[in-house]
Amino acid sequence: MQKIYDPAIESWSEVLKRPTATVDDIEVTVNEIFNEVKTKGDLAILKYTNFFDGTQLNKLAVSDAEIKVSDKSVSTDLKNAIMMAKATIEKFHNAQKTDKIEIETTEGVFCWQEKRPIQKVGIYIPGGTAPLFSTVLMLAIPAMLAGCPEIILCSPPNRDGKIHPAILYTAQLCGITTIFKVGGIQAIAGMTFGTETIPQVYKIFGPGNQFVTVAKQLATKFGIAIDMPAGPSELLVFADDSANPSFVASDLLSQAEHGIDSQVILVSTSKLMINTVEKEVVRQLKVLPRSEIAKKAIKNSKLIYVDNDSIALDLINEYGPEHFIICSENEAFYSNGIQNAGSVFIGNYTPESAGDYASGTNHTLPTNGYAKQYSGVNLDSFMKSMTFQKISKQGIQNIGKTIEIMAEAEGLQAHKNAVTLRLNSLK
Repeated sequence: MQKIYDPAIESWSEVLKRPTATVDDIEVTVNEIFNEVKTKGDLAILKYTNFFDGTQLNKLAVSDAEIKVSDKSVSTDLKNAIMMAKATIEKFHNAQKTDKIEIETTEGVFCWQEKRPIQKVGIYIPGGTAPLFSTVLMLAIPAMLAGCPEIILCSPPNRDGKIHPAILYTAQLCGITTIFKVGGIQAIAGMTFGTETIPQVYKIFGPGNQFVTVAKQLATKFGIAIDMPAGPSELLVFADDSANPSFVASDLLSQAEHGIDSQVILVSTSKLMINTVEKEVVRQLKVLPRSEIAKKAIKNSKLIYVDNDSIALDLINEYGPEHFIICSENEAFYSNGIQNAGSVFIGNYTPESAGDYASGTNHTLPTNGYAKQYSGVNLDSFMKSMTFQKISKQGIQNIGKTIEIMAEAEGLQAHKNAVTLRLNSLK
């Protein structure tokens, strides 16, 4: 990890740079695959599944028999763990439900807001070296609670043409049975345009690599909404001398093992903490099964010393981390002052992995600095807010003159006439 001491403010943009490829580097590939899926449908999906995933499929849909078999392939302990996590996630997201808001803005003018579920939702679940069945919980649970009537799931198959059994088990546990063996750019394209087999959706959810992130962004050009631009995982820890260096190192490595393009950062007001954590990272890295992946991510990562808490907080808000851990005697300063973060973890006994699995919060979060303008996935992500209004005779008389004056000032005579006709009818 690169050590940086007291970086000048003017250097922060370079110091905090993510190890991600620019959109230009991969946009050509994404556009090419999108165009082919749009014109050739399933044929293109199967072609790219063979090319990227190394498997020749006869059909894209997962059968009921495959879902049933997955149940037998998941251990009892893992099933129990998944069910416990499901309960906490359901509890937290169910608490996010809100009542209808209704108000009489002036006498005779009634306005209210109600929420409706998005009708067609697509969930993308990465496979690869770490099949994220936990993400099924994070996306399927709020989708079901919101009442989305059509939910489909796409996940890449392995070389045997199968989706990881834990993903299938978790999906059916959450009530999702429309599942397709397709990943990467071609999965996003399939959900964007629809194919002979894969339905078109209105909104796509789920994390992925840089190619998936760009594919999701391209989908918005074709009228499809996305949860957020969620790319490679990242974590920033603030730790002073009150932190446990071993814990801090373990948290950094927990994100570093996600992928070679992940990034972890430690910000501290203690040089001793930085040095100790650096040694702990080296020590713990030796025994990690995914050490080769973590090592490459660690090369993209930083240990940053700053002089005081105020500078540290400004630096952290400038970075806008996906995950932010606070281990500080002054934790209230950071928890109250953080403006840009996907999810915040407070205290020595709150590892980031708790949020990844079982505390109840959602782990589908904005990365690459998008925490400055995006929220993480929540119940409202699967719903739309609709406004209603009903105006009585007295109500139109109360606000009619205001509407006429404003419409005329904007040169919109038809707008004015729509009110004038009604007012004249009441004379």
